[in-house]
Amino acid sequence: MAQNPIIYPGSSSFIPGQTPFGFYDYDTNFQTDADKVASFCASRLGFPTVDVEMGSGSFYACFEEAVTTYGNEVYLYQIRNNFLNLEATSTGSAHNQDVINPNLGNIIRIAENYGSEAGSGGTTTWYSGSIPLTSSVQEYDLNAWKDTQDITGSIEVKQVFYQNTPAIVRYFDPYAGTGYGSQQLLDVFGFGNYSPAINFLLMPIYYDVSVIQAIELNDTIRKSAFTFELVNNKLRIFPIPNQEGQLFIQYIKVDERNSPTGSAFAAQNLVTDISNVPYENPTYQYINAPGRYWIFEYTLALAKELLGYVRGKYQQVPIPGAEVSLNQGDLISAATTEKASLIEKLRNDLDENSRKLQLQRKAEEADAMGKTLDQVPLPIYIA
Repeated sequence: MAQNPIIYPGSSSFIPGQTPFGFYDYDTNFQTDADKVASFCASRLGFPTVDVEMGSGSFYACFEEAVTTYGNEVYLYQIRNNFLNLEATSTGSAHNQDVINPNLGNIIRIAENYGSEAGSGGTTTWYSGSIPLTSSVQEYDLNAWKDTQDITGSIEVKQVFYQNTPAIVRYFDPYAGTGYGSQQLLDVFGFGNYSPAINFLLMPIYYDVSVIQAIELNDTIRKSAFTFELVNNKLRIFPIPNQEGQLFIQYIKVDERNSPTGSAFAAQNLVTDISNVPYENPTYQYINAPGRYWIFEYTLALAKELLGYVRGKYQQVPIPGAEVSLNQGDLISAATTEKASLIEKLRNDLDENSRKLQLQRKAEEADAMGKTLDQVPLPIYIA
């Protein structure tokens, strides 16, 4: 015997536990609106002129889905609009009520990769090592040297140094304290044991650093007679050493440089993609009137769709002397169109409020205001 369909009774009384997931059951605003939405949808579906084959629980389920869909669209838009600012941040606290401030964190991380290659920062460690030089030997096998240092994986040599007089020595008096330089002059003028580096004029530290850098750059570009080349993991130096010594190098480990995560991302619980950006379901009481109106309309579209499926089970209903065909196809078609239209409208509204378009409108407003003010004559001041 066929079971008779449930008919909307004309009123409802929401209590927690009547929705499939219970996301908003204990939100008092949701509780209040649930029965209003059920009555609204039933009226729009023809009640009480025609029976609506849906119980109040079905309307509550559609209402819950509509609120969740609204939050999903809004928060996905927020994630897309702010992902560059959110990537690699903590997943600990939800951002539902946060204002996401633009920052340079991700851009700086990208720039650090260039800094690592240039040796001016970054997150890739530069290691130091020394190669024993042998008199009259010009070529040295880096693979063989690497094996003696217990270094695993491939390395990439970044800099090669020879033992040169440090720039700091040439910036200050190289004979300070030896009795052969300006120390004697200091004694003559009564400065005692003061270092010749002290000139009794306060200078910013960056001045000293810039002078030392200039000396080192001059040595590298103009004066250096030392060169090298790396071919097939063989280090060839010029000129040929004429005595034993040490050749110092700086290198990186290729695996560390090429790691897609790197040491900067060793911490756990960081935002890596849109799936773990910390957004929760919306708090219904904080959704404003335009948002709730969208939710009501989307609930109605879902209710139409559900009613269409219900009536699809009973395509024809017998009545005395005839049969009545139900409109399940029309309901499902209308619901599909309305859902797509509402989603499109919401996404357009979100796009219109993107940071990019807001700045463009602000710039246009400032430009228009400037042109208007250009037409206003300057006031004449009378004392």
